[in-house]
Amino acid sequence: MKKSRIFALVLALALCLTTLVACGNGNQAPSADPNASVAPSDGNGTATEGTIKVGVITPLTGDVAVYGTAVNNGIKLYTEQFNKAGGINGKEVQLVIYDDKGDATESLNAYNKLVTSDQVVAIIGPVTSSPTFGVAQKSVADNMPCITASATHPDVTKYGSNFFRTCFEDPFQGGKMASYAKEKLGASTAAIIYNTSDAYSTGLMEAFTAKAQEAGLSIVATEGYAKDDVDFNAQLTNIATKNPDVLFIPDYYNKAYLICSQAKQLGIKSTFLGVDGTDGVLTIEGADTSVFDGMYYPNHYYSGDTSEKVQSFQTAYKAAYNQDPNSFSALGYDSAQIMFSAIKATEDGGQTIDTSAECRQTIIDSLKATDLDCLTGHITFDENNNPIKECTIIKIQGGKDEYVEKY
Repeated sequence: MKKSRIFALVLALALCLTTLVACGNGNQAPSADPNASVAPSDGNGTATEGTIKVGVITPLTGDVAVYGTAVNNGIKLYTEQFNKAGGINGKEVQLVIYDDKGDATESLNAYNKLVTSDQVVAIIGPVTSSPTFGVAQKSVADNMPCITASATHPDVTKYGSNFFRTCFEDPFQGGKMASYAKEKLGASTAAIIYNTSDAYSTGLMEAFTAKAQEAGLSIVATEGYAKDDVDFNAQLTNIATKNPDVLFIPDYYNKAYLICSQAKQLGIKSTFLGVDGTDGVLTIEGADTSVFDGMYYPNHYYSGDTSEKVQSFQTAYKAAYNQDPNSFSALGYDSAQIMFSAIKATEDGGQTIDTSAECRQTIIDSLKATDLDCLTGHITFDENNNPIKECTIIKIQGGKDEYVEKY
């Protein structure tokens, strides 16, 4: 790729860099998704008779919309299939969806509206970690049953017993990549480059570092950058002098592309290691995907899984949205399955589904008892409401994701 083209692409990507805290105006009211209702509504957020309302908080616009849209599509697809199959004992689920733009204040505004005005019985979301913190904290006082599809920071399930997650958490995947580098890739030395202003990136760096020390993987360099940085040559030059076996890049795919491109230009030969946010790097329009060759990253789901469940999901998703699903789509689908199963178990147990404290607690108890085969694995929850499941190791080669193994 010519240098002028690379420079133009870098500038374009700089305008849409992904961070966990978006730069939108936090004082604006959250925007409703015009296609939110998957079951009938009266147009004012009130469920039609015979429906059960579930809220969704997700970024449909802004820096992290690529993740939020995928999660939202997965939720909507499962909801449509669930309702067609009879719903919750004949009652359809109505989704009330708000676009939080990846902003913490808008996310909290959306939560308040769902609880006070829309009178939902449970909530799926938010999607990224920083917006999820405030919602998770606020939801404790309401004892609102909540599940996030993809907020990986460990703190999001620590505020109360009502908040769950479908994805594995940062310490799990950060630690897994350190042990994988040592045990499977035979690495002896590692370097890290991370976003110092980002909770997601920082948490992953800390988890990788801690596990590396335990596993005997020597960290020879740890370089930080600010959230708006697009030039990483200074940090990467320092890393190049250490010649590490692996380079850990715990950030989302837009930043990963810039870092990997500049690392290759500097002649760094280290094996790149990513995180679940790496998913999407091969979708960047006009990108030179060869910079990712040989990169490993952990994921919740692999599109090449030949199981009937995964293949049926992929077929239905492509028919609905005219695109292939990614791991965030699968996590959204699984989150809806988990939440709706808990609501159904609550009603099957004799509890009326409404906004009462008794109903909320029974749904939470049903969530804790989850034992389901989902797209991203067989899911049960530990004492901290985090899923117990394996992660999938993916290798990028020749512009494609390749399944390596469950680890």
